[in-house]
Amino acid sequence: MAFDMNSRKSLADFRHDALSETSSTNSVCLERARSGDPGNLWVTAERQTGGRGRRGRPWVSEPGNLYASLLLIDPAPMERLGSLPLAVAVAVHQAVRAVLPLAAEPAEIKWPNDILIGRKKTCGILIEGEALPDGRYALVIGIGINVTTMPDNPMYPVTSLRQQGSMVSAEELFAHLYAAMAEVLAAWNNGKGVREVTARWREAACGIGEKITVNLPDRSILGQFVGIDDNGLLMLETDDGKTMPIAAGDVFLK
Repeated sequence: MAFDMNSRKSLADFRHDALSETSSTNSVCLERARSGDPGNLWVTAERQTGGRGRRGRPWVSEPGNLYASLLLIDPAPMERLGSLPLAVAVAVHQAVRAVLPLAAEPAEIKWPNDILIGRKKTCGILIEGEALPDGRYALVIGIGINVTTMPDNPMYPVTSLRQQGSMVSAEELFAHLYAAMAEVLAAWNNGKGVREVTARWREAACGIGEKITVNLPDRSILGQFVGIDDNGLLMLETDDGKTMPIAAGDVFLK
């Protein structure tokens, strides 16, 4: 990996390609990376025909919502990439909170990077990586935010910015996201600023100190969410008093 230790980000470093329709903004970013794109590229679409969420789940992509993906090339050494989802969540939370009216329900982050308003999901984030043939590493951050519409038959409580009283458009929201992501990635500083990012994540987190269920691929675990460590691992205190670090899983709040 040809990693640049001095690659701190600023607003001027990013580009934006706005599409009317595409299968998936994440797929477009990966295609651009394979074609030699240098990264720091945002791709947005008014509508996606093949949007996807985590673990291959479909992501409903009707017009009016925000569908955006950011392509980064070699954003940090591999051992520091684990904290990037927390930085992304902080940036998205910052952008969402900026457009909510004062009377809206609280905007919070559910581990690792779901954005909730009033404990209802309003945003999905999918991060995908791929080693390129030329030795570079492409990382794509896909972000879908319910601005005007939301799924009809969700598996969990959902909301939209419109339902929360915000009249923001997807384009206006993206302007906030564009600025917030540049600021937070500069603070993250290629993974060297993880302590600042985790501190900001904890300030916006929901569920710390509460009983939660974590669904792992092979089992479900009940315990108390005691927080995250400095690498972003969820720390779960189980009934036997032990604290278990969890790197990936679906969290369900009580």
